[in-house]
Amino acid sequence: MARFFSTILLLLALALVAEVSGSTNGGPYQLTSAEGSVSIQECPQKCDYRCSATKHREPCLKYCNICCQKCLCVPSGTYGHKEECPCYNNMKSSQGNPKCP
Repeated sequence: MARFFSTILLLLALALVAEVSGSTNGGPYQLTSAEGSVSIQECPQKCDYRCSATKHREPCLKYCNICCQKCLCVPSGTYGHKEECPCYNNMKSSQGNPKCP
């Protein structure tokens, strides 16, 4: 029984490593992004992935690129994880809503 659980834990750990080390849009994508970790030239590629799961693709791309160019950071994944980029997370619209997707 103990061997069964250790095998399950090993498989889960390998799945997590595979997920973290995966790539998106032709290049590795960092699990956590730090401000300044993205060059302005990389913003369209990072935002293309960030906005890939939304129905509102055009506005998402517009605001993601604005935020990326200012903060030089895009959070990992297609949703959430904004705490990885405080600048990106703290940008607000004129109505006080989050500006960055």
